[in-house]
Amino acid sequence: MQKQKLSSKIRVTVLPQRFEGFSEKQAKFYTKYATIAFKTLTNPLFQRFIDWMMLRENIDEHTVTNVQIRAFPLRKENGNGLAGRFNKKGEILIYPKRLEFCRKLVQELEKESVYFYIKVRAMATLVHELLHIKYSCDEDKVRQLTRKYLSIFTRHRNSQNMNTQRILKILFSP
Repeated sequence: MQKQKLSSKIRVTVLPQRFEGFSEKQAKFYTKYATIAFKTLTNPLFQRFIDWMMLRENIDEHTVTNVQIRAFPLRKENGNGLAGRFNKKGEILIYPKRLEFCRKLVQELEKESVYFYIKVRAMATLVHELLHIKYSCDEDKVRQLTRKYLSIFTRHRNSQNMNTQRILKILFSP
């Protein structure tokens, strides 16, 4: 049986009803955000890392039916944004950070660092949701392992980037 790679299951999805309430400028921002996330998650180097992590954690990739990068953010009932979710259908849903947050980040960091943040957030979300397959009820364990695996990947991939630790701190702060 031919093994289907996780990268072939990754798609950007736009729910038409979600366009309501967003300006053209906001829609353009979120489209670019989703494109960056897609390119990052389908990058061959990152996909090899994901294959290694899933093998190491003994996570069956057939459990994942698809990975949807949603073009627009989702707010939970408590008002907080949602980074991702794994559902019973085997779908991993990845949501962007809100535009307002990214604008504030641009003021603190240079633009390239914000792009790096978007990439690392997408990777962290995918890793986190994949770990939920194995550790479904242990959020603390999933967060600990997400930090561990992201640190391994970014340390080997981006050792030249001075903002890596700062971005990881922003991502994993309580």
